[in-house]
Amino acid sequence: MEFGLFQQQSTSLIMTQELRQAIHLLQFSATDLSTFIHEQALENPLLDVQEPPKAVELGKRERIELHSYTSISYSQSDQEERQSPIDYALVDRISLNDHLLQQLQEISLSRSEREKVTYFIYSLRDDGYLSRSLEDVCDDLTISRFEGEEILHILQRLEPAGVGARNLQECLLLQLQRLETRHPLAEQVVMLYMDDLAKRKWRDISTELGVTLQDIQEVNDLIQTLDPRPGTQFGVEPIQFVTPELRIIADGSELFVQLVDDIIPTIRLNRHYEQLLRNEREVEATHYAKQKAQQVQWLIRSIAQRKQTIIKVGEAIARHQREYFLTKNGVLKPLTLKEVAEEIGVHESTVSRATTNKYAETPRGLLELKSLFSSSVRNDIGETTSSQTIKDWMKELIARENKQKPLSDAKIVKSLQEEKGIVVSRRAIAKYRDELGIPSSSKRKRFE
Repeated sequence: MEFGLFQQQSTSLIMTQELRQAIHLLQFSATDLSTFIHEQALENPLLDVQEPPKAVELGKRERIELHSYTSISYSQSDQEERQSPIDYALVDRISLNDHLLQQLQEISLSRSEREKVTYFIYSLRDDGYLSRSLEDVCDDLTISRFEGEEILHILQRLEPAGVGARNLQECLLLQLQRLETRHPLAEQVVMLYMDDLAKRKWRDISTELGVTLQDIQEVNDLIQTLDPRPGTQFGVEPIQFVTPELRIIADGSELFVQLVDDIIPTIRLNRHYEQLLRNEREVEATHYAKQKAQQVQWLIRSIAQRKQTIIKVGEAIARHQREYFLTKNGVLKPLTLKEVAEEIGVHESTVSRATTNKYAETPRGLLELKSLFSSSVRNDIGETTSSQTIKDWMKELIARENKQKPLSDAKIVKSLQEEKGIVVSRRAIAKYRDELGIPSSSKRKRFE
């Protein structure tokens, strides 16, 4: 071994800061991109931001255009009664604590009782349940367990019904006791057989109580109408609205893809600093200005590249899902990110970022771009069918099944093979059923 100085040539992939930020720009939604541009304008004095006219005031015409592309039709009276989503954004949502404190002012209580109930209110979770044990709250207030029960009972008389409960069983029981027409059997089942009801051991419950299975089914249906988290209907979080990135417009037998950038501001280099860029005397200031000017130019190119990529992805999706957009009963064709990436000549991860948090106004309504991709299943003659289509067929089968003898996963597999010629495993059917939020056959069974 010996020491020496050697030259070696090699190549390596280095992700620059500009490339990393360009990737983030592609993944941003239109709203996030607009926010990012305004943040950059605060840091870069050479960045001149001009708000688009449509972003200054969202007119009624734009909202009507969105509805005109959907497949849902409304009568004139329905359109007059429908409210703008903007109306809901202006409504302040009161918190659960404030809602309870307002009711507390209307109850005749002593000052000591009011203070104790207030402490209990601030011990609630956002879902309305007591966040700590009753013993701990009583220790904080230096009161007995009996007095704590009395204070908690005052809280549980407030709206919404079920607030202040210590567990699900108590929450449901409080709501049942508030019904205009009391249901003694339902209250008894919740008090004594809550676990058995959840496990659908209805026959055991009916035998012990001496009632029919139909009675237990009626109790179960009633409990399903109750709110297991009564506090969640209150909150102060703002309502989130979706801003579409694309419009897919059907004109006869043709589809047109249009970029929607109404809320993205226009950016350019601030002309007031052009002299500073050519000033050779102020070396440090000129260097700083040139650096910021390069950032502006990079941002302009990155936004232009983002627009081109999203347009190309949207056009590729429209070509593949043409039948789905042009016909009322059209189904989604199998389509993967890789197929779109190969078609437009980019990496698969680029397509993934270009469709993340992106929505499109289409003839079938406002859709997430990710939802237009679907895996495929091959039938017995070699044709492929998307998993979304199989899910739609499953919903149709379950909708018309005999509720007293619901279809098992194995029977759904057999029905799809006989009716549609699709061979799907039972495990795949169970997976699709879970994704659709459809319970198993034993939990769908009815006794009437």
